[in-house]
Amino acid sequence: MIDLLVVKAHLRVNHDDEDVLIEGYRDAALSAFETWTNRTLTDPAQALPDPPGNAIALSKSIQQGALLLIGHWYANRETVAVGVSAVELPMATNALWNPHRWANI
Repeated sequence: MIDLLVVKAHLRVNHDDEDVLIEGYRDAALSAFETWTNRTLTDPAQALPDPPGNAIALSKSIQQGALLLIGHWYANRETVAVGVSAVELPMATNALWNPHRWANI
């Protein structure tokens, strides 16, 4: 749903050597969105199902949150960084995705 060229531009990657890795990050980020929000992503070019239920079309905020997450994974390929301080940026992935969370009541 997010074109590989868009992801590579975000990562500032201009070679094809890591396309499979980057596609994996992209797919994992979109899956993380679905899991975290309890939503099912649909292609914005397609109509939502009727009834839509928890389906949601990929929006700019969903895409931007995914790109931020992909960028983090691309830059930090291990689960632990030694000797590095990290601070979560306000308005990052959670802020972009939080309004899309689905709760069954």
